Amino acid sequence: MARVKNMTQGNPYSLIVSFAIPLMLGNICQQLYTVADTAIVGKFVGVEALAAVGAAGWPVWFIPGILQGLSQGMAVLPTQQFGAGDLRGMNRSNAMTLLICLASGVVLMGVGMLVSEPLMLLINTTPDLMPDALAYLRIMLCGTLPVTVYNVFACFLQAMGNGRTPLVSMFTASVVNIVLDLVFILVFDWGVPGAAWATVIAQVISCIPCVYVYIKLPASDFSAEVWKLDWKLIARLLRTGAPLGFLKLIIGIGGMIVQSVVNGFGMILVAGYTAATRLQGLLEIAATSFGFAMVTYTGQNLGAKKYDRIRQGTRAGSRMAVLIAVLIAVIMFIFGKPVLSLFVSGDPEIQDQVLQIAYECLCVMSASLFILYLLWVYRSILQGLGDTLTPLLSGIVEMIMRMGAVLLLPMAIGEKSVYFAEPAAWVGAAIVLMTVYYIHASKFPKTDEQS
Repeated sequence: MARVKNMTQGNPYSLIVSFAIPLMLGNICQQLYTVADTAIVGKFVGVEALAAVGAAGWPVWFIPGILQGLSQGMAVLPTQQFGAGDLRGMNRSNAMTLLICLASGVVLMGVGMLVSEPLMLLINTTPDLMPDALAYLRIMLCGTLPVTVYNVFACFLQAMGNGRTPLVSMFTASVVNIVLDLVFILVFDWGVPGAAWATVIAQVISCIPCVYVYIKLPASDFSAEVWKLDWKLIARLLRTGAPLGFLKLIIGIGGMIVQSVVNGFGMILVAGYTAATRLQGLLEIAATSFGFAMVTYTGQNLGAKKYDRIRQGTRAGSRMAVLIAVLIAVIMFIFGKPVLSLFVSGDPEIQDQVLQIAYECLCVMSASLFILYLLWVYRSILQGLGDTLTPLLSGIVEMIMRMGAVLLLPMAIGEKSVYFAEPAAWVGAAIVLMTVYYIHASKFPKTDEQS
């Protein structure tokens, strides 16, 4: 089969790396959506506009995040079916996944539009930031369905070991996004709404290569038979998809509580925190890429009943993840401030204050980055094993730790407490995920198979 990868044979290190690299490049392109918006808005519109985009950050992530979690969770079954050679079952699962995600996307987008203003008020958005923040949120919600289609078809392709096509999709869309950002903001003077419209148009474009390539794959089947509603299969898919969708919901709730605390500290802190967290999105790209690689690797090997290879892949993935996290942290300690300066313009005194806040926040997160990387590896392995309840439990712990940091630490260290919200959440979640994985691993059947 063209453009697919069988991960049940060969060296785990090389398989995981070769699969993760295209995903990593694709995720870099995907992160350029938000980074480009933030950098261009902050540099050419101003600090207040940067703060407005940041104030809407978690609400913008919220609904697409739920749908992404849903699609990733439901991709576990077709990944295992591909590893077991059950292509008919894989195609039936993929068809039902697409129907579920599109229906959910329509509902969530409608609800998001209705509650957007109350939601922004709930997270303590100040009156000076509200118009731009609300406009940014509502326009970004228009991209819900294109994002859903991209995520679903990217999951389909990744389940079969194809990480290259999502990379091409994201690269193309990112170039379009950056060009349109510059045109809409510098030429048309649309400000914050212009950045949002640039992203939505780019999201529409990102769908096209993934859909086209998947349809053309010999392993795919779009005949009428696979589209017949199968309620038993739908229920089975939701059992693995709903917990991860709910996980994203819980993380989003915790994030919006953090955002409400950040918003309460004023525009300068919001702008600095926004610059740091946007850069954090780029820092964790390798983690998410290794995560997707581990889902596919684990799911295929579980389907093939190759348990020794799952253990070997876990060791390989975790070692590589920690090494990369340490390397990225060192780079950020040295070059973080010059990179952050790309996000900020305006009055020199305000600019210095924003940059100092952003750099302090970035250093705290960089020092803890290896924990986030381990979190992604072990969460993804559990997803590949079909355990989506433990990631949900880890999300609850993550929310509790995140909320605890921003609600309790201000009494001791003031506004700098927001720097520690993410690392605290990562520690709590990683402990849960690693503990449960090793319980699962202790129950794997013993085999003599070598890779």
